[in-house]
Amino acid sequence: MNNQMKHWQHVFKLDPAKEITDDAIEAICLSGTDAIIVGGTDDVTAENVYDLLMRIQRYELPIILEISTMDAIVYGFDYYFIPMVMNSKDKKWMMDIQHEAIKQFRPFIDWQEMVAEGYCILNERAKAYERAACKMPDEDAVIAYADMAEHIFNFPIFYIEYSGTYGSPELVERVKYSLDRTLLFYGGGIASETEAKEMKEHADVIVVGNVIYTNLPSALQTVSAIKGTEKI
Repeated sequence: MNNQMKHWQHVFKLDPAKEITDDAIEAICLSGTDAIIVGGTDDVTAENVYDLLMRIQRYELPIILEISTMDAIVYGFDYYFIPMVMNSKDKKWMMDIQHEAIKQFRPFIDWQEMVAEGYCILNERAKAYERAACKMPDEDAVIAYADMAEHIFNFPIFYIEYSGTYGSPELVERVKYSLDRTLLFYGGGIASETEAKEMKEHADVIVVGNVIYTNLPSALQTVSAIKGTEKI
């Protein structure tokens, strides 16, 4: 695990397929957030990923590409997050796609930039849930996935993803209690200071995404809610 990530608390996630103004990008990048993830499910292309990277790159904070398709892999990011969807019914989302990507890009890979995420998608209505052929685990199964992520696969990150819906703080608390070395990321539905604080009580890092496009001031306030920075 990169030592820098151990100190992260808050990350914004930008979707390259969604429109966003330069002023909004500036506000996000200067908000005090710890990093920016670039990633999405639909209509992600090398062109819109590269365009977003160029618009973010002048700001001094880490930029991560969360890889959703090999066709949209772009060089120049600080880190590349590789989702391993643990609750998928199809092993290609846990191993085969990643294996194919490594075969294709192996001569160019800097392994210090690669970060595997044990991913658990928990919103049955989410496009990512359907696309990755997920099954809905109960709470004990989620805990078991977290244990596997840390003790069997040695993943640096276990990511609970509710994808647009606010999830269960109680489940996040249980997962965090079961983890020691692996960082717990939570993403999904955080749209206010209250929700940011509630999830950050248990998750190591909260990921804020959709609210950027619906209520930017509220999105920015999620940073100050957990880091004590000035509200914008």
